[in-house]
Parts: sequence; C-alpha cells; structure tokens
Amino acid sequence: MIKVGDILPAATLMEFSEVESEGCSIGPNAVDVGQAVAGKTIALFALPGAFTPTCSAKHVPGYVEHFDAFKAAGVDEIWCISVNDAFVMGAWAREQKTHGKVRMLGDGSAAFAQATGLTLDLTARGMGLRSNRYSMLVKDGKVASLNIEGPGKFEVSDAATLLAQAQG
Repeated sequence: MIKVGDILPAATLMEFSEVESEGCSIGPNAVDVGQAVAGKTIALFALPGAFTPTCSAKHVPGYVEHFDAFKAAGVDEIWCISVNDAFVMGAWAREQKTHGKVRMLGDGSAAFAQATGLTLDLTARGMGLRSNRYSMLVKDGKVASLNIEGPGKFEVSDAATLLAQAQG
C-alpha cells in the first residue's frame, strides 16, 4: 500500500471535458498522472463511486467549498478520483458544479486504485472493485500526507482535514 514519502504510481486517468480549452479537447482525455503532478501540489481525494450518498452529499462539496482556501495554501489543483468512466465523472462534475475547482478523474478499470493498494471490494454489493475512501497531499509526485478511511467511515479524508495539512 502507498505511504507517505512514496511517489504516485504511473497510471493514466480519464477526464471528460464538455468545452474545448487549451490542451484539452472535447470528450474524454487521458491524464498521465506522472506528467500531471510534476512540479505541482495536488490535493487528491478518492472515493468509492460517483453519485453515491456520502460522496455526493459530503465529500465532493467540501472540496468545492474550500477551493479558495486550498489555493491560498499553495495547492495548484484538487483532484477527485473514482472507479467510474470519464462520462460518469463528467456528469457528476456538472451535478456537483466542480468546473474550474475540482478535476473529476475516472479510474475506469481501477488501475490507479490497484497500483496504490487502496482498493475496496464491493462485489457483494454489485459494484465490483472500487477505490477506498482517502485523501492525500501530493507534492511534485510524492505523497506528503495520507488519510485513509476505515470501512464505511468519513472522518479523515474530508476537505477540512486535508486543508489543515496543506496549511501546516
């Protein structure tokens, strides 16, 4: 399992864009994790699934709400990663109003989740292999802090906890 001091694993995540912008065409775009984090401070949080109750009601809204404070603390980008495809993440981004604040990145095959060792097997609930709920502060590709939730919990991966670590 990934830990503080480790480099993020090499992986490709997918991001859906509805509008064309500099370097980002309309439609799903590949995001090379290593290139995307190079030289940046990233507030990254991961969760079991888009549109699920805790994720939609608490997890994502907290990061959207604290966007300005994260920027003031030196965070370049906020990432939300879930084992969903880019289209689902794009629809969830619209619903959560994350545009310009939180990058909603799909880990459709759970490759990133598996590479970090932070998986959650929800096969018995019909959801298959998912990401565990966690947050981490990443500086130039290296994990600076890591907050992993216990099963069914939402206590340490929230925006306020990671923001305090970014400000620290």
